[in-house]
Amino acid sequence: MKPRSTILLPVVLAATLALTACAGGATPGDQPPSPVDVVGQGTVIQVGEAAPEFCLGAIAASYPPQCSGPELIGWEWTANEGSETANDVTWGAYAVFGNWDGTALTVDSAVMLALYDTMPAVDLLVDEANAGSSSEQQLADIQAEIFDTAPVEVLSSFAKNGYLFVQVVHDDGSVQAWADQTYGAGVVAVRSALQALTEG
Repeated sequence: MKPRSTILLPVVLAATLALTACAGGATPGDQPPSPVDVVGQGTVIQVGEAAPEFCLGAIAASYPPQCSGPELIGWEWTANEGSETANDVTWGAYAVFGNWDGTALTVDSAVMLALYDTMPAVDLLVDEANAGSSSEQQLADIQAEIFDTAPVEVLSSFAKNGYLFVQVVHDDGSVQAWADQTYGAGVVAVRSALQALTEG
């Protein structure tokens, strides 16, 4: 009996370690995110008969503009004023409300950005009283690589008050967890372009 227990123990231990590694090594994209109601501000653009997209990052300074972003499902130009068309491209600036599934945004409603009135959000990490401890050089080094190393697309980044602020389409918390694990807590501050709507 003793040889059998000696053989089985490493097998059980290996299986346990494998399960532990799988549970603790989750990264953004390992599992589909839960759909969430969001609002975002940006440019809606449609080229020809292609699906309309919601540009949340950089826009090329051309006419018509050039940009790309998540697909908008259920977008209707006729239901939203403020668009312009040139060379088979239609675009306009809007605040869009909808449901984000991690890939596309299903539209509930939209408001022309010029008419969208909202209280500006105050980021506590910008306050000098909450300054980070990272040096400008450390943040510059991270900024130089994070566009390639991040597990999701990085829309923009800038260093301020001892932090590297990084904007992504939407973070359910997993991207911030990745940044903390990779660079240490209190170094990279991940911010979402699509803001989750809170009840109440």
